[in-house]
Amino acid sequence: MSMETGWTAASWRQRKALQLPLYDDAGACDAVCARLGKFPPLVFAGEARRLRRQLGEVALGNGFLLQGGDCAESFAEFHPDTIRDTFRLLLQMAVALSFASGSPVIKVGRMAGQFAKPRSTDFEERDGARLPSYRGDIINGMAFDEAARRPDPERMLTAYSQAAATLNLLRAFSQGGYADLHRVHGWNLGFLADSPAGERYRKLAARISEALDFFRALGVTPDNTSRLKRTDFYTGHEALLLPYEEAMTRIDSTSGDWYDTSAHFLWVGDRTRQPDGAHVEFLSGIENPLGCKVGPSTDSDELLRLIERLNPDNVAGRLTLICRMGAERVGDMLPPIIRRVEDAGFTVLWSCDPMHGNTVKTANGPKTRDFNRVLDEVRRFFEIHDAEGTHAGGIHLELTGQDVTECLGGAQEITEQALSSRYHTHCDPRLNASQSLEMAFLIGAIMGDRKKAGKNPGGAANGR
Repeated sequence: MSMETGWTAASWRQRKALQLPLYDDAGACDAVCARLGKFPPLVFAGEARRLRRQLGEVALGNGFLLQGGDCAESFAEFHPDTIRDTFRLLLQMAVALSFASGSPVIKVGRMAGQFAKPRSTDFEERDGARLPSYRGDIINGMAFDEAARRPDPERMLTAYSQAAATLNLLRAFSQGGYADLHRVHGWNLGFLADSPAGERYRKLAARISEALDFFRALGVTPDNTSRLKRTDFYTGHEALLLPYEEAMTRIDSTSGDWYDTSAHFLWVGDRTRQPDGAHVEFLSGIENPLGCKVGPSTDSDELLRLIERLNPDNVAGRLTLICRMGAERVGDMLPPIIRRVEDAGFTVLWSCDPMHGNTVKTANGPKTRDFNRVLDEVRRFFEIHDAEGTHAGGIHLELTGQDVTECLGGAQEITEQALSSRYHTHCDPRLNASQSLEMAFLIGAIMGDRKKAGKNPGGAANGR
């Protein structure tokens, strides 16, 4: 497609670009990007094609997409245990969802690249001091001082290094035996042991073990059935810092198509999805599966133009619409958007981001999200799709495998007073491991009820 239109990885530079940093030395940025352009790819085109095929099955009603991970990855918190804990939490969630729905669950982690964040203002003021806003560790530092907040292109090299190490570990976990379903009991996190979510997971693990014992008796074992001992796991992030994404974009030697090798899945955010803007121009030319955030400011005519730009051939699995309306507005805003897209004949995967529309400021200062409001938007998302006759195909959560206290409520009953005890996020509040697993069980119950009512298509997308 890009070859026919004359698109190149640098075409975005001819369009208006929002949310990009202003580097003091443009030449230094160009030099860093030239170095990145010679580095090995982080992911491979064949992996991105496989993900697109699997997402195509989900878009047609055969499966479910689970996306989750950090709001913004941190250089300081980079540690193998952190990667492991988030990976196995997503495994647990996928098992709970798949077991309840009878459908395959495609797993995409907000990992190995989610280093940049859009901001509502370019500057931040504190006590009379005015400095550039923190835009993620790939751009500048979180500390409120002039040196930290100055955009530094060298940070892109650190981001690449950490992304490469993260992907290396994720591949080892997903393909090297850690994801073996026979280890389902061992995936539990230590601090979940006494939680309601942990207890529900132990019971689910026992049922899965019984099923595996039955299959073993029939001769179905990890030795002769590879899907029992490994799983597909993909990465995705918002394609925000375009110089970095351009540097990581290569022509695939087998197909001749352009792929952004920084991640399998890239999405455009609510603040940068202008159909004629730089970010959409960049994404329109790569062959990775894409996402587009759909928020309260979405104009349906503009959304149709976006879909035409990002998926002109209407390929199933190419485009995921990630809806982030907020619990109070989703009932009014989502149905007409679904109708416009469906009436236009577009094939998209509908996913729910119940986090961003439900962020509130507490009386004591930190931002938070209420578990019940997040769950309410998820429930409404499923109800709306049932009413419209479309497939509620995915969930997109900001979460961590760590025992943080950043979101209110859940079975742990985290209070506003308790938020400060372990509030570690560098940007937006995340569900902790217990809340995330609890959310998966509750979503699984919704999907299970739909399946019993004949509303869950199920299917055989190739992904455990």
